[in-house]
Amino acid sequence: MGRDRPQDRSRSWSEVLDGWFFALSAVIGVWFAYVLLRDGVRPGWPTLLLLVFWLFFSYLVLPRLHRILTAIYLPGYFVGRTRTSDGLLGDPVNLGFLGEEEQVHAAMAGAGWTRADELDLRSALGIVRGVLRGRSYAGAPVSPLRLFERAQDFAYEQEVAGSPTQRHHIRFWRCPDGWLLPGGARADWLAAATFDRGVGLSWFTLQFTHRIDEDTDVERDFVVSTVRAAAPAAELSVIENFSSGYHHRNGGGDRIRTDGDLPILDLRCVSASADGATRAAGDTGEPAPRRARIPELVLLGSGVALARAATYGVGALARPGADSARVLTVAFAVIAAGEIALALLVLSGRNWARLMLVAGCSVTAVTAMVVSVLGHERPVGIGQLLATGGSILVLLALSSQEARDYATGRGARSPGTRDGAPSRARAETSR
Repeated sequence: MGRDRPQDRSRSWSEVLDGWFFALSAVIGVWFAYVLLRDGVRPGWPTLLLLVFWLFFSYLVLPRLHRILTAIYLPGYFVGRTRTSDGLLGDPVNLGFLGEEEQVHAAMAGAGWTRADELDLRSALGIVRGVLRGRSYAGAPVSPLRLFERAQDFAYEQEVAGSPTQRHHIRFWRCPDGWLLPGGARADWLAAATFDRGVGLSWFTLQFTHRIDEDTDVERDFVVSTVRAAAPAAELSVIENFSSGYHHRNGGGDRIRTDGDLPILDLRCVSASADGATRAAGDTGEPAPRRARIPELVLLGSGVALARAATYGVGALARPGADSARVLTVAFAVIAAGEIALALLVLSGRNWARLMLVAGCSVTAVTAMVVSVLGHERPVGIGQLLATGGSILVLLALSSQEARDYATGRGARSPGTRDGAPSRARAETSR
């Protein structure tokens, strides 16, 4: 009684280490971004470093800074807004649904909506090809937004005249068991519906992203009208003035205008065995399960670690066979073998391997930063940039929230489910 289990103690130590690594990566990332910018403003090939600076700063460092700052000043309770992966307030929550997942899929598919693909390398390349060729991608993935501290369970979309840059889309989150909306109303699902009007550069994140139409009520009402047209028996109730605050701009910098009403559609009348449910489930008649996949940042961090290990291995083989060099050769070979093993274990979801790899890269990165700052070295050579940059990339990628969730098994199941199936409590309350 009262004693912590070893698993709880190890988890707390893991969380403490992750907190330190997360903050350290931000400091080192800012320093390295400065180095890239400083050395990029020189004539000749170094100007290419300016492109590297933009990619590194906007897609890795700035999101890390946003995540740290928003954890300090943004409220942690429900405010009727989603959050971006950077922690910024995202699109407003503007729809609620009652019903099981199969009924939601049946209603959306029957209303002419297409389920969006998961965001991975294959689908990301499909988006790029569609934009470059001017072709549509009916199941194009949507970027992850977070609610209840997790990304959406699934999303649906409709194309606009075959345009690769404009679309209607809506994200869905299953509500936790027993969770009630402010005021006591109940919903099984919450959703955020917005209309993508084009692609542009976000001045908040410096990343290319879809820009949404500011009148989110139009898209909200569009979803309601299409679903009710396909399922006339679906009852509609509206919570008026549900969320009048926190609506100015989303995480991409787009303006948001809404009356704050929250329509709730009751889909418990929809037959889950309808043709729409079959099409939403990939013609199997079963709801499509969420695919267990390795997050992109874990792939990035592990891939860079494997590339570094390969470099160490080549360096060990290329060294002369003199007795004085044998010690260094063995050291390089051991480092390469150890880093390969750790990277593969990280891919398999071993948290201790992730922490060890992050710790090793932290030592390398901090050493390079201290030597550079105290030694006033300028400019940094291309070899040092690659070596130091590789360590920092691994540190940033594997200290991310996505990497932590993957390694610790969090987020594998949505709240309100057990072993991939809806809990009994939810099933009973939804009858």
